Amino acid sequence: MRKQWQLLLTAIMFYTRLPVPVSTPYSPEMLNKATRFLPLVGWITGGIMIGVLYILGEIAPPMVTILLAIITGVWVTGAFHEDGFADMCDGFGGGWTKEKILDIMKDSRIGTYGMLGLLLIMTLKFLSLRELALYKVMLAIISAQPLSRFVAVTVVYTHSYVRENEDSKAKPIAQGISLRDLGIAAISGCIPFIAVMIFLHNYTLLLTIPALLLARWYMVRLMQKWIGGYTGDCLGAVQQISETVIYLCFCILTWKYI
Repeated sequence: MRKQWQLLLTAIMFYTRLPVPVSTPYSPEMLNKATRFLPLVGWITGGIMIGVLYILGEIAPPMVTILLAIITGVWVTGAFHEDGFADMCDGFGGGWTKEKILDIMKDSRIGTYGMLGLLLIMTLKFLSLRELALYKVMLAIISAQPLSRFVAVTVVYTHSYVRENEDSKAKPIAQGISLRDLGIAAISGCIPFIAVMIFLHNYTLLLTIPALLLARWYMVRLMQKWIGGYTGDCLGAVQQISETVIYLCFCILTWKYI
């Protein structure tokens, strides 16, 4: 149990800005194993965002409250996944060879594709959530944060890491994960979504699953075609696309129902 707690703290340390005890041990091997707890990091991020919604829901306009919750989520993760999405937009938008795409994604500067991609995806998140009652925004967030991260974990399990340089920030998870790790991630990633669907008695939300599978299929096909696998930036992009798809599905499938 102590080891699992240390792995969770390692995941929190790597994927968020949240402080962890200075005594928390770290090694590339631990970070690789901590991937199983990435959806649990989504529980934490989503919980903090819901806290913002709950506290401000009675004293601020809904749109302001939702935007502040989104900003809080970005702050908690240090824009870790958004940065990956922007880099993938730049790389795949401006590169025509594997080497060029990887070089562009490695560049710390943001380009036109990345800027427009972030603007559009953040706008779509906000517009999808603003159409929902505030309690449904909370339910959408606690569903999307873990589940979207689980989708990214599945890519680690099924595909290969393509960067060879040792200084890559995602290098420690390049070894892949075991089926047991995938199962642990699946449980923590899917439970909130299933619980929310049952709570709302809206089983049309099951349509979110094929929507996610379609989005994952497209992203993986794109990565495999152009670079032959995934990078850390690609995983961030998969998480962001999946999160947005979930919000969009909640908007389409629940907004007419109180």
